[in-house]
Amino acid sequence: MRDDCIFCRIAAGQIPAATLYEDEDFRVILDLGPASRGHALILPKEHYANLCELDETVAAKVLPLAARLGKAMTAALGCDGFNLVQNNGEAAGQTVMHFHVHIIPRYQNGPKIVAWEQGELSEQDKKQIVEAVKAEL
Repeated sequence: MRDDCIFCRIAAGQIPAATLYEDEDFRVILDLGPASRGHALILPKEHYANLCELDETVAAKVLPLAARLGKAMTAALGCDGFNLVQNNGEAAGQTVMHFHVHIIPRYQNGPKIVAWEQGELSEQDKKQIVEAVKAEL
């Protein structure tokens, strides 16, 4: 835990939050600036700046927890679906440098929350991208 990280302090219970779920590894809270009704954050209790630093044991627990929460939200809130959003780095929209996953309930005819305009991928770009990424793996 880092004293200078607000999500570490929330996950440790030092700062009050509307907690939906808690176990030894995670605290799940309602987002104070929700994109939709029920928007929640999965916060690991240990500090990891982003997905690339996340411990594999903790990482293995995130998706099953998100699925459990999404199922509960669908039943409890009557949402029609949900998005899982995980941002890495400022350019990707990460504003708190503590790994977290957004669970955003979606409602029919609700606002567009996670959307983009589809681009195009040329054969040359495809080949270059594949070769460059494979070289880093």
